[in-house]
Amino acid sequence: MHPPTVLVVDFGAQYAQLIARRVREAQVYSEIVPGDTPVDEILAREPSALILSGGPASVYAPGAPKVDPELFTAGVPVLGLCYGFQAMAQAMGGEVAPDGTREYGRTELTVADEAGALHGGLPRRHPVWMSHGDSVVRAPDGFTVTAASERAAVAAFEDRTRRLAGVQYHPEVGHSPHGQQVLRRFLRDVAGLAADWTISSIIDDTVAAIRHQVGDGRAICGLSGGVDSAVAAALVQRAIGDRLTCVFVDHGLLRAGEREQVEKDFVAATGARLHTVDPRERFLAALAGVTDPETKRKIIGREFIRAFEGATAEVAESERVGFLVQGTLYPDVVESGGGSGTATIKSHHNVGGLPDDLEFALVEPLRALFKDEVRKVGAELGLPDEIVHRQPFPGPGLGIRIIGEVTAERLATLRAADAIAREELSAAGLDREIWQCPVVLLADVRSVGVQGDGRTYGHPVVLRPVSSEDAMTADWTRLPYDVLERISTRITNEVAEVNRVVLDVTSKPPGTIEWE
Repeated sequence: MHPPTVLVVDFGAQYAQLIARRVREAQVYSEIVPGDTPVDEILAREPSALILSGGPASVYAPGAPKVDPELFTAGVPVLGLCYGFQAMAQAMGGEVAPDGTREYGRTELTVADEAGALHGGLPRRHPVWMSHGDSVVRAPDGFTVTAASERAAVAAFEDRTRRLAGVQYHPEVGHSPHGQQVLRRFLRDVAGLAADWTISSIIDDTVAAIRHQVGDGRAICGLSGGVDSAVAAALVQRAIGDRLTCVFVDHGLLRAGEREQVEKDFVAATGARLHTVDPRERFLAALAGVTDPETKRKIIGREFIRAFEGATAEVAESERVGFLVQGTLYPDVVESGGGSGTATIKSHHNVGGLPDDLEFALVEPLRALFKDEVRKVGAELGLPDEIVHRQPFPGPGLGIRIIGEVTAERLATLRAADAIAREELSAAGLDREIWQCPVVLLADVRSVGVQGDGRTYGHPVVLRPVSSEDAMTADWTRLPYDVLERISTRITNEVAEVNRVVLDVTSKPPGTIEWE
């Protein structure tokens, strides 16, 4: 049974995903649909409520997204935000105009005497976040104006009888301190929705859906050691038990302890069946002499597919596996515009013994969740904290954190330096404050140093601590000097080939998070 759903109608807002997240934080399930989705398709999904997002357009401009008035006569509660507020006003007979009332950023909102459901009991004057060049200058008939700002006489309105409301500002952003209260009041008091979408209900509903989809079949899941694949596997294992086989490819480019974390901690926490393959020598042979970063990425990707195909075919043919588990998240679904239900893994021409095509039905237990929700589900399922809160790690692993040729010796050097950095960041309680901290070995660079009584000619390593919400943009994390000192001292003392530690203080953009 699908939970009651609030659909966020996206008119090109930079905050559409944030709106959906805020609704979920209010314990109501939400999804995003494009702003040009026909009304009949929206209503066919039987939404419990609709939220019309902001957007960059002007409602009166040629080609601007329009809202069909039918949306407001279908009996579904609707909340309009910013552009959605203006589009609602225009569609229902109100008036929107470019009357010189541009408001950007922090703005003082004044709540009317008739404060309505959304603003009743809030401070009479409080800050909100505005971003608009047009204004609603006349509310539609039947609506009560519930708030104004210095430059917008109609900054919020409601029609409680028809369960319709709107605000000119952005309640979803942190700069609107009462915004989450406003969203909760719409969901609870206007739309009448219960706050019952919890982590426990997510797990119960997902497990039931997996059992329904897989039936008596068998599934396979590729584990990377990361949180997404681990939580997906744990959910499927809870649903079908030992009819799931997890495949783990140790390509030799992992950080210290990651294989053991999967083989011991994950298996102990879930009871999942694990099939490990170890093609490390093959990866090193394929990477020998290669220094170009893009070539390295392609080689690692090619070899990983070969190794995974081989293991998958072996398991699939012996156990008649019909389902492939993937850790697809909701942002992936939104950005790709959807997803198919079948994946075909084609055999590589150099891999002997595989059928021409291996075809599985996809099982994507996380496709409705955001990353923070996945972590909460993992914790509820009992996965180790080291897996649940593992920092993002690139698929090519340490292979793209070595600037130069990848060799066994260089991997050992980087692995040791990386382990020290992670240990010290954890000891300082900084794991949750940084997005990730790549450690990069400049293998083709040497610098003079003094260690003991002699001169050395060793490699530098780079610390790249970054903070980010979504990895699209990032800033370097201001780590405490004493933590940096401990990391540097330990690396130069304990890692023989390294005699210099440097700090990357570049934001993204212009720099990327990874060096290669």
